[in-house]
This record gives sequence, structure tokens and C-alpha cells, in this order.
Amino acid sequence: MDRKRVIIRTSILGIAANLLLAGFKAAVGLLSNSIAIILDAVNNLSDALSSVITIVGTRLAGKRPDKKHPYGHGRVEYLTAAIIAVIVLYAGISSLVESVKKIISPETPDYSAVSLIIVGAAVLVKLALGFYVKKTGERVHSDALAASGEDARNDAVISAATLVAAAVYLIWGVAVEAWLGAVISLVILKSGLDMLRQTISRILGERVDSELSLGVKQTVAGFPAVQGAYDLILHSYGPDMMIGSIHIEVPDTMTAGQLDQLEREITDRVAEEHGVILTGISVYSVNTTDDVVARTREDIRRRVMAHDHVLQLHGFHMHDDEIRFDLVVGFEAKDRRELFAAICREIQEAYPQYHVYITLDSDVSD
Repeated sequence: MDRKRVIIRTSILGIAANLLLAGFKAAVGLLSNSIAIILDAVNNLSDALSSVITIVGTRLAGKRPDKKHPYGHGRVEYLTAAIIAVIVLYAGISSLVESVKKIISPETPDYSAVSLIIVGAAVLVKLALGFYVKKTGERVHSDALAASGEDARNDAVISAATLVAAAVYLIWGVAVEAWLGAVISLVILKSGLDMLRQTISRILGERVDSELSLGVKQTVAGFPAVQGAYDLILHSYGPDMMIGSIHIEVPDTMTAGQLDQLEREITDRVAEEHGVILTGISVYSVNTTDDVVARTREDIRRRVMAHDHVLQLHGFHMHDDEIRFDLVVGFEAKDRRELFAAICREIQEAYPQYHVYITLDSDVSD
């Protein structure tokens, strides 16, 4: 599947459909003196502009890596989604201003059967378009495309509300167009804010998708020599570029040559099955011959896991007068540092003959 080609083709379809709908709605709104229909047409124009920006952003994101950007330009897509969100917000503010003006100085709408038929047809077109665009966006992991699809489905609901307002006027003679326009504006504003919030969250760096992280760890742990896979950290350089690292537990009897071969095989299989590039694989050595080490590890595991919000203990290593391991504490803990310090004191007091070194890990992936 050529991801860029799919996004561009879908966006072109969205541009054509939205321009056509905008033209029909603008004509109907002007002829019927309906502010709600006119605002709906403006919203279609903003949707068409969003699709144009999606195309431009996709092309820029597809540029080859260079010396200044060795990981490519994939993050341009996140900026594209942010620009689209700002456009939607501007459209919402502008339409709200016009609606308020119509509320202050109301005008009588003039509906015709043709105008209502056109708006009804627009509802069906936007529903179909929204469903197709959103599903395509989710399939190719394009936030901008998925947001455009969701916005199209919202437009269908808004247009349906316009039909309801027309029915209210034709049956009871009550004009609610301006008020409906204000409601439409608020819906547009909420959509824009949601899109912007989601995009900013992606730019800040979100938790790795649970399905992906569990899949990668399962693949790594599937190697016979790997006794555990932990601390998976992935960085997104665009929807189709994930780079990261992982820690693995292996028997302490493995040679450097065996470890080298194992890490190469893990890197290749993870890239092939998940499209993730592991640039670093760190090793935890697991003692396989000393019963004292095994008993100590299980005793410390029991003590540590008895605390609330402790999710995992791994990387246990005991050598001479040292005990080392990593501790994962969940973000829901009221004070992670305080809990960590209490556990450190407890383990040190339980094993005073050893120097206890504990590393506090964050719960960054499932």
C-alpha cells in the first residue's frame, strides 16, 4: 500500500465533494436567506482547505531524510493537523460572529422544496464521505485525514439540524435559523479544540499504543534465550517511523558472540513484524546457577510487589556485596518518589550486609 498516494487521492475526493457542496449550499442559503445554510457552506469550504493542507503536509512529510533531519520529515503531518485545527477554530469564530449579528437583526428565511432537497442530499453525501475518509485515515495512520472524516460526519449532523429548523419554521412559523447558526458555530469550535488538543498531545509525546507495545514485547520475549522484555521506549518521527530501545533478560551463561547474534535477530524480526526500528537493546543478566540469588530475588520481589502502585520488578542482579534491580511505579501513585524512597529503605534494612541500588523506572509502555 502506497500510504502517501492513498492520503492524497482521498483528500482530492474530499476537496471535490466539499467544493460542490459549498457551491450548492451557498446558492440555496442566499436564495432562502438562511444564515445556517450559508454557514454550513462556509464550513464546507474550510473542509476543502483542510484537504488541500493535508495534501501539502503529506508531500512534505514524504521528503527523504537529509543531514539536518536524519529521521525524515514525518512529523510535518502533526503540524499539518495543527494547522487544520486552527482553520476550523477560525471558521467557528467567524460563523459565531455572523450568527450573533443575525440574532440581533433577524431576517425571515424563505425555504423552498428545492433547497430542502439539496440540503437533504448533502447530509447523505457528507455521511458517506465522512465514513470513507475517517476509515481511510485510521487505516493509513493519518491524523489529519481521520480528523477530516470526523469533521465531515459532524457536518452531516449539522446539516440535518438545518432541516429540522426548516421544518420548525414551516410548521409553526418560528424562525430559529440564527440560533441554530450559533449552535453550529459552537459545534465547529469544539471540533477544532478537540483536534488541536489531540495534535498537541501527539507533538508532546504520547504513551505508546498498547497493542503495538505488547506486540513488540511478545515478539522479543518469543526468542528462547530471552527470559523477559522490559522498558520499551519508542519515539515517533511520524505515523510510519518508530524508533526505540528495549531491555531484555538473558541467562548469565551467554557469550558476547551469542548476545550479538541474538540482538541482530531481534532487531530484524521486530522491524519486519511491527515496522519498529530498535536502535538499542540493553541486557540484564539472570543468574541461573546460584540458589541463594534465586531465593533472595523472590523474597525481594514479594516485599516490593506488596506495595500499592508497584507494577514490576526486573533486571535483578546480585554480585559480591551488591544487589541491583529496576522498579516500575505507576503514575497513579500519589508521590512516586516518596514510595520509591520507602521501598529503598525497606530493602536496605532487610539486607544490611549488601549495598542496595534500585533504579526507579516510569510506566512508559504496556
